[in-house]
This record gives sequence, C-alpha cells and structure tokens, in this order.
Amino acid sequence: MSSSHLDQRIIAVKPITVPAPGRGTDLLVKVTAPLSGQNLPVIVFSHGNAWSMDGYEPLVDRWAAAGFVVVQPTHLDSRRNGLGWDDPRFATIWRVRIADLHAVLDGLGDILAQAGGLEPRVDRERIAIVGHSWGAQTAGALLGARVLDADGTPGEDFSHAAPTAGALIAATGTGDTLTPFAAEHLPFMRPDYSTMTTPALIIAGGKDQSQLSTRGPDWFTDAYHLSPSPKSLLTIAEGEHTLGGIAGEAAAETTDEDPARVALVADAISAYLLNTFALDAAAWTALDNAATTDDGTWSITSK
Repeated sequence: MSSSHLDQRIIAVKPITVPAPGRGTDLLVKVTAPLSGQNLPVIVFSHGNAWSMDGYEPLVDRWAAAGFVVVQPTHLDSRRNGLGWDDPRFATIWRVRIADLHAVLDGLGDILAQAGGLEPRVDRERIAIVGHSWGAQTAGALLGARVLDADGTPGEDFSHAAPTAGALIAATGTGDTLTPFAAEHLPFMRPDYSTMTTPALIIAGGKDQSQLSTRGPDWFTDAYHLSPSPKSLLTIAEGEHTLGGIAGEAAAETTDEDPARVALVADAISAYLLNTFALDAAAWTALDNAATTDDGTWSITSK
C-alpha cells in the first residue's frame, strides 16, 4: 500500500461515554478519524487483555489515515479497572466484552455525533469488527462464532447484524489443548468457528507460541481453517503474539518489535476491508500478488 495516505491528517476524540446499563463501570470509547472525507467506513476495535482505548495507536492511526473511522472501547479487563484473575467478575468478562461491542454498534450514531459531528460523514452500511488476541475472540463472536461449553455444546449466538466484514489478529484456537491454567481461569476460550459466516481476514504469527495452549503457532489459524468461506489468512512467518508491536511502540509485552510488521498488519486489514466493502480492490490485489513473490516472510491464502 502506498504511503501517500499517511500524511492524511487525523483527529481523535475521547472519552465518549456509551450507555451500558448494569456494567458497573462506565463504557468509554475513543474515536479516531480522518479530518476530511465522506462516506467513511467504520472499524470497531476490541483490544487484547489488559489494554484500553489508548492502545494500538500504530494500527488505529494508519486505519484512520487510510479513510476509516475507528471506535475503540475500554473493556472491563483493562489494567485501569484493576480486575485481577481472582475478581469474581473475571469469569464473566468475556460476556461483558461482547456486550460492549454490541453497545458500541447499537449506539454508533450517538457516538459519532459526539465525536465532532462525524455522523453525516460515515457510511453506516460499511462496518467492520476487528480485534487482537482476547479481542479477536470477542470480535469473532459478533461475526457468528460461538463458545462451546464443557460438554462441547455451542453456547448462544452473539452475532450482530451491523458488521459485514471483520479481521481477527492472533485469535484463540479451539479449546481442546488448553493448559490447566487456561482451562481453569479462561474456560470461555473454547471457540466454535463453524458458524462464523461473516467474511473475515485472519492474521497469525508463525512464531506465536501461546502460553495458554499446548499446540504450536498453528493454533492461531483455527479461525481460518474451521470457519466457512469467504475467509482469508495472512501468516507472518516471524510474527509473535504482538506482531511487531501493534499495541504500541516499545510496549512491555512486545517480543518481536518490528515497525514494518506492524505496518503490514495495519495495511493488510485496511486493504482487505476496502476490497470486501467493494470500495477499492487495488490494494488487496497488490498485497495478494506481493505475497506470492515475497521471500516467504508472509503469505496469504483465501477460500
């Protein structure tokens, strides 16, 4: 993707409070958008464990510069809220996270109105859900994935009608190889992708070895292999769980710092969404072509 759009000026508005009855803590969001432009598509982004609306700026700023309005909620598991593994609320946070995304989508008009009058500039027919790590499983639920209970029975349908595309970065694999810690504390990490019908790009790092599963990095490709088409999979050979530092430059958990890798993740998602939204196929086509001539550092497969 050309870098010409990166000199595009963007604005960020925060915090905006979203009505979320019974949550116990206000649901706050940050909105990042291009300063100019009309008919802008929307990305609602779900952060990884312990992060907040202020994380993932390297991704969000590139998406806004590429013409997207990005809405980022702060989920209950954010460090800001101080909920540890032992908090009785922790067991149900996965559900609150999903409810957060529903509240954002249901209240989108009001959020955009409060974000400097963005509402008339947005294309409400082109909305995507994107997430990283725990946020990817959260986003997947709105795209149609379920959670299996201990008996392997699929749980309720949390899908939302608004998103017509999505992207899952380092998404939880199936729950049959969870470590004892994960099985005890994170029993919801048993996704069933067979019902995730919405078009989505899955991004996986070839060196992403989860501490929560006994399987290797291929665990993070389950969302692609086990969901119905249309889907695409971007595999970044040397990528670890933060894929170069997508949550922030020099963030403590970044183990594979690489700004070019972060840019690839950001630009692949915007290119995929622009193509899926039938707005512009050029960048995705170019990326797909580049993947086949690449030296093996990354690859794209689609179905």
